[in-house]
This record gives sequence, structure tokens and C-alpha cells, in this order.
Amino acid sequence: MAKQKIMVVEDEESLLKLESILLTSRGYQVCSMRNGRDALESIATEKPDLVLLDVMLPEIDGFEVCRQIKENPLTSHIPVVLLTAKKGREDMAKGEEVKADWYITKPFKSAMVIETIQRFLNR
Repeated sequence: MAKQKIMVVEDEESLLKLESILLTSRGYQVCSMRNGRDALESIATEKPDLVLLDVMLPEIDGFEVCRQIKENPLTSHIPVVLLTAKKGREDMAKGEEVKADWYITKPFKSAMVIETIQRFLNR
């Protein structure tokens, strides 16, 4: 059985490594992106099963990346989980507005991230 692929979009190197290790240790294939532009450019070729997306990114923020993923008929089916330090009510509302599937705030518990990913991938 092919490994499920998760695209992790995170500009902070230490968090990107942490998230990648967490996911690969659980048997997922991980493709890492450091900014929103690279994520959008490679999503069609990488074909991830889920996108774990930071909001505060250089060039294109996570809200805009999510909006573009969800508006594209070729990628709209891909679950997008926002993983962000932005905890305000207006930020969470913006996450809903761009059709994010889930919203996790930092600092996060690894178990919660894995649980959320499994919920979307094991449907």
C-alpha cells in the first residue's frame, strides 16, 4: 500500500523538521515547502493527500494558499489543516472563510495533529 502523502508548509526551520519527523515516524510520506508560492506551484505535481499549512508565511500567506487550493477544482478535495499561532476569533473566522478543513493553534500537541490528520485521511 502506498504511503499517504502530507505536504507541510512551514517557514520556521525547526518546526518544519519537527513536523516532518512526527509525520514520517507515523508512516506518512512528507513533502516540505518553506513558503506559500512553492506550495501552490508544486501541489499539482506532488498530489498530497492532506496539506498541513502555517498561516504566517513569506510571499503568500496560508489563508490565501488555502483559498487557492479550495477554489481550484483539481485540488479542492484535498483537506487543508491550518497550523498557526494566530488564535484570534477573526483569524479562525478567516480560516472558515477560505474553507480550511480544520484549525490548530500553536503551540500544539503532537497527538492532536496526528489525530486530526488521521480523521481526514481515514474516511
